[in-house]
Amino acid sequence: MNPGGIFLDRDGTVNQEVNFLTSPEQLELIPRSAEAIREANHLGFKVFIVTNQSGIARGLLTEPRLLEIHDALLQSLREHGASVDGIYYCPHLQSAGGGSPYAVDCSCRKPKTGMIEQAQREFPVDLKRSFVIGDRLADIQLGNNAGIPSILVLTGYGKTELEICRNKHATIEHVANDLYDAMLYIKKRVSTAEKLPAS
Repeated sequence: MNPGGIFLDRDGTVNQEVNFLTSPEQLELIPRSAEAIREANHLGFKVFIVTNQSGIARGLLTEPRLLEIHDALLQSLREHGASVDGIYYCPHLQSAGGGSPYAVDCSCRKPKTGMIEQAQREFPVDLKRSFVIGDRLADIQLGNNAGIPSILVLTGYGKTELEICRNKHATIEHVANDLYDAMLYIKKRVSTAEKLPAS
């Protein structure tokens, strides 16, 4: 049986939202997010970060700079005993100006499902046993579009986006205070599912 996947938004879910993080020095983990990822590791999930990074299309940072940020993020998580199996990002923005090569109508920008599809090609994950967690409407819609339960965290933009999600009739599986609370919910769901008799 293939493991489930936890598909995490980055900014406002794992690390603090700073409105276009452009350097490793700005990186700060949200309290308990590393512990949450460690819990996902212990439960046997594959853990992925799926993040829209239109700052690249806007000319605010380069892809090499983004990779430096991700290296710093992974190192910070490792220091807390947590690991991520893959980081996927979308550098595109269709409305980007200045003749940007990233100004394209892509298949990866959330809420499109391209990043999840890429992760599934590279790792044998069972989407029926997976979850999407994030702080914005696009994260919830990503899960809806992929047929995966979506959890909204109230960190980052979550408190504002909750009402937006409801107005847009996006299906939220659960609303959690933070990533750690989201993982406690998932742990309880997994435990309940394991106790159910086979049909």
